[in-house]
Parts: sequence; structure tokens; C-alpha cells
Amino acid sequence: MSRNRKIDWQCIAACVAFALPAFASAQEQVSWAEDVLPIFQAKCQECHRPDSIAPMPLLTYEHASAFAPLIRYRVENRVMPPWHVNPDVGIQDFINERGLTPEERETILAWVDQGAPEGDMSLAPAPLEFDEALVWRLQEQMGSAPDLVVESEPYDLPAVTQDKWFRPLVPTGLTEEKWVKAIEIRPKDAQTRRVVHHALAFLLQEETEMVGLPEDADIPLGPRLFMEWAVGKAGQIFRPDSGKLMLPDSQILWEVHLHAMGERVPAAQVEIGVWFHDEPPRHRTILSMLDARGPRSLDIPPNEIAVTQGTFVLAAPARLENFQPHMHMRGKAMSMEAIYPDGNREMLAFVDNFQWNWQINYVFAENAAPLVPKGTMIITTAWHDNTANNPYNPDPTQWVGWGDRTVDEMAHNWVDVTYLGQEDYERMLADRYARLAQEPSGSE
Repeated sequence: MSRNRKIDWQCIAACVAFALPAFASAQEQVSWAEDVLPIFQAKCQECHRPDSIAPMPLLTYEHASAFAPLIRYRVENRVMPPWHVNPDVGIQDFINERGLTPEERETILAWVDQGAPEGDMSLAPAPLEFDEALVWRLQEQMGSAPDLVVESEPYDLPAVTQDKWFRPLVPTGLTEEKWVKAIEIRPKDAQTRRVVHHALAFLLQEETEMVGLPEDADIPLGPRLFMEWAVGKAGQIFRPDSGKLMLPDSQILWEVHLHAMGERVPAAQVEIGVWFHDEPPRHRTILSMLDARGPRSLDIPPNEIAVTQGTFVLAAPARLENFQPHMHMRGKAMSMEAIYPDGNREMLAFVDNFQWNWQINYVFAENAAPLVPKGTMIITTAWHDNTANNPYNPDPTQWVGWGDRTVDEMAHNWVDVTYLGQEDYERMLADRYARLAQEPSGSE
């Protein structure tokens, strides 16, 4: 992935610099110490620090000013911070919002245009203290270490080899039914983190009845994606009234995509941490992969922008918890729409600036997560840019189809669907309407 490429960022910054104005006298004066550093601490430094995933640190004025032109380019084009949902289309309330506000964006751009002044460092906020990178990220929020940890088998990755997809099957060790409150995957050590492209954990278990699901709904049961690890996503906390179900004798089928980095890694290994509800929640959440490749799979001609669509009809009332587009290097944009049984159509979310090397899960805020009736059709639309205008395209002269390799393509939308009974759906919808009626209109 891009975090492992050896890139001369100083050279790129210098190349971009010549096109940028050195000073904008009409703008209000801004400085690193008072205006920009607080933004970087809130939105950038968790990744842009030593031993984390970003290519360069942005902890100090010296660090940031050296890359000021490149920072401007990335911020202006909504590449960084990695939050690529269109700010004007669809739902805008997310619990994991990491993008810049318009005011924050303008502050950073003005800082660079004014020559990136340092300002009075006595007025700067204190430096942040960070945890070691290889920790359970959710542990502080959950208040404890995971209740269950399942490791993949170790894999001996040579220093030089083609990409590997390692798929070991590992028992969870559970002897009783458990309801999942949160899940997180992480590489087990620093060496593994350098060579893991992504890791998927599929939950395999025998289900003979519709536990936690509406009895009259035809919801297929079977092996499902449980959680993933990739740059941009490591885990998820489910809402207090919902969770995933794990059964006795269940197993984790791992898919660990590894790429060699010039140094042998004798025991590349990932692990999954699971926190459990104390009591069974009212509703069950199932992660569904909604394809956008249409009935004839994915077939992208050379030198073209291709548009594909897929549909998914909900077999019961549901709450849609998130929107997570997944494509590869030619991915351009993806949207998620709902067509309701009454014929009304609504755009729920639209990522118009997809960045293939970031896997962002846009988790809706509780009061914004779509509540949809039985029979709602979810439409996922994907755009792929297989032209020379796409800077990430390795070869625009090639036909591209579906495949696991990064140079192949995918087009699907991972959505956590929390299934509801009809009475619960109507009650939750009425509660939401009541809250909206009590909110101020915003008019003066």
C-alpha cells in the first residue's frame, strides 16, 4: 500500500511549491502556533507521527513547514485528512467524522499562502502524548482489554516474492453463545504491520434458526465477513441495542494479504479482539457486501470511465449503520441510494473522491442512521476511471475485471444492517420524528 512506498516527499513538496502564491496579503494573518497546530493535533498527528502509518511526521513546525506546499495540495483537493464523502450530498452526521470543516480547510490554505509563519510558540498548545502504535485502539473506549483474542497462524514471508493470500482456519474456542459489542483487528507486531496489505476475518458457524432476527424475514444465514484491518479501518463499536452473534464452536477464516518488503518476516501474524455485551441486545447486526458490479460481473474497457450498479432488497425493516465503499486503483466514486416501497428515492451517501489506499468506514450517527422499511431497495453505484487522467492507473490500455490483486478491480459496499421487527421499526421511526419536531428549526 502507499504507506510502504519509498517516496521522495521533499522533492514532491518542492515541485508543487512553484505553483503556489507565497503570500496572500488580503487574508487574515494565521500562524502555526495558534491556528494550524490545533487542527493538526485533532485531525492529522495520530497518523503523521513516528511508527504510525503516514509517510512523514507532522508533529512540529519544522516537520510541517517543510511540506507546506504538499499539504496545501492535499487539503485543497480533499485527499487529506482521509474523509472523502461529498460534504453536500446525502447524510452528513457521522460518529467517526475525521474531515476538516470549511473553516479549518481555509485556515490551512491561508497559512501556506502566507508563507507558513511559525508564530509565537508560547501560545501553542502542549504537544500530544500518543500510545504505542500497536495497541488495542478500542480498549480505552471499552474500558477493558478484549474479552476474546483469536490469532491467525503465523506465516513465513520471504524477503522477495509475489503477493500472498494466507487463509488459515482458526477456532474461536467459544463454548457458549456470545453477543459482540465491539471488534478490532491488528497486526501482532511491527514487522507484520509493514507487510500486511489487509486482513479479513470471516465468521464460520452452524446456524439452524433465526436467532436475533425477525422470524418472518427470509434473511440468508451462513459464513460472513466479521471484520477487517486495512489502512483507515481497524474495528468498530456497535450501538448499545445491537451486536453480532457468535456461537459455540465457531471459527475464524482469515484472509491475510501479504506483500514482501525486501526483508524476511518469519512469523507474520494478525489477531482479532472481541468485546462482548453483558446481556443479549435487542437487535442483530449482519455485515452485508452489496455488489455494484451488475449481473455481468465487472468489465472495464481500456481508456474509459465505467459505471456499474447493483441492488439489494431488504427482507425486513432495518437500520443501516454505515457506508463503506471498496474499490481498487481505478476506483473513482461510489454512492448508496434507497428506493422505498412507495417509490420515493433518496441518496444516502456519496463518496465522490475515492482514494484506493484508504478504507474508510463512514458510520452514521445514531439519529441519522437510515431507518428503512421492508422491501427497500439499496442501489450501489460505482465509477471506475480507467483512463490516463487517473494518476493511480497502472495501465489505461488494459481491460480490467474483478480480482483480488490491487491491479484488478472490485466494486462493493460493506454495510452493517441491523434487522428490526415491524413494531420496533415503527417505534424507532416515531421516536425519531418526535425528536426532530423538538429540535429548533434554525431560523431566526
